[in-house]
Amino acid sequence: MRIFVGARLFDGENFREDCALVTEGETIRALVPHAERPAGETVDLGGGVIAPGFVDWQVNGGGGHLFNDAPTPETIRAIVAAHRRFGTTALAPTLITDAPEILAAALDAGRAEAPGSLGVHAEGPFIDIRRKGAHPPQHIRGMTEDDARLLIDGRARVVTLAPASAPPHLVRRLAEAGVVVSLGHSDATAEEARACFDAGARAVTHLFNAMSQLGSREPGVVGAALADARVYAGFIADGLHAHALSGQLAYRLKGAGRLTLVSDAMPPAAGGPEVYDLNGREVRRRGLSLTLPDGTLAGAVITMHDAVRFAAQRFATLADALKMATSTPARLLRVADRYGVLKPGARADLVHLGEDLALRGVWFGGEAVER
Repeated sequence: MRIFVGARLFDGENFREDCALVTEGETIRALVPHAERPAGETVDLGGGVIAPGFVDWQVNGGGGHLFNDAPTPETIRAIVAAHRRFGTTALAPTLITDAPEILAAALDAGRAEAPGSLGVHAEGPFIDIRRKGAHPPQHIRGMTEDDARLLIDGRARVVTLAPASAPPHLVRRLAEAGVVVSLGHSDATAEEARACFDAGARAVTHLFNAMSQLGSREPGVVGAALADARVYAGFIADGLHAHALSGQLAYRLKGAGRLTLVSDAMPPAAGGPEVYDLNGREVRRRGLSLTLPDGTLAGAVITMHDAVRFAAQRFATLADALKMATSTPARLLRVADRYGVLKPGARADLVHLGEDLALRGVWFGGEAVER
């Protein structure tokens, strides 16, 4: 049994005053007043904030690994391990648009044992070629009944799709089977987006990026997502994919209960190289930018720790920045009983931040992570 003291405690929703955190093995046992803490190994954090480990539902790679390159359990474990060092203790390994056999292999890999992996996020290939971004156009296609069955049987955690490639009845079928359906890479009208939400889609992937924008006469996917209280929105908080004022707008309209931070991380994130290959195309890093030779953005280099720090410094309170990286994505992914929260019975996945928001320590299942 370990008792964590000496830091402000954020439980996933709020800061808790005069509170010690008690863990036993991989699990949180209790949150108690300091005067009532039991005997056991005491970890004095010496200030700062102790919070749940971050939950990221869009992670293409990290530490030099790309899920598309090798959709195997070993790649998932390597990506999870790379991001864990930076505070992300639960994530959805994300496969962008690729050949059918690659998607099938990724879903198989996602069912293997990989602590910290929450299941595969299939970002495509059922998207809109008009908003393809860095996705290879030769693999973009419409969704069939067999595709929906594959995603359901393969226990996909999230599917990003566009109304142009996935009819409402298949959206409904996925949602009713427990798959989180997210609208993205779409040039849909607001009405088409709303029909997708009515069919069961409950999120949008990287808000503002690769989607129809908010206009005065056509609100697009952005407007439909911001206006719908049912819908969660992922947001890449790096100041490059979206302006900080756009983050402030989304934060004010969606609130920390529906806006989630995501990394959209690629191999250079979490300690990876400056150059990598994406479906046979070279991607180079320049600062925070990852681009194809034609200048198209190809994912991000940030971790969730970077996203939390950016949000807290530019458009949100610290409590809400942490919430958008912990309990909110956990609720979207329907894992908030175990992840993204500090409460009895949840996993002892912890992040310790200094008052300057520097990362001081990470615990995974109650054990310190070597950084």
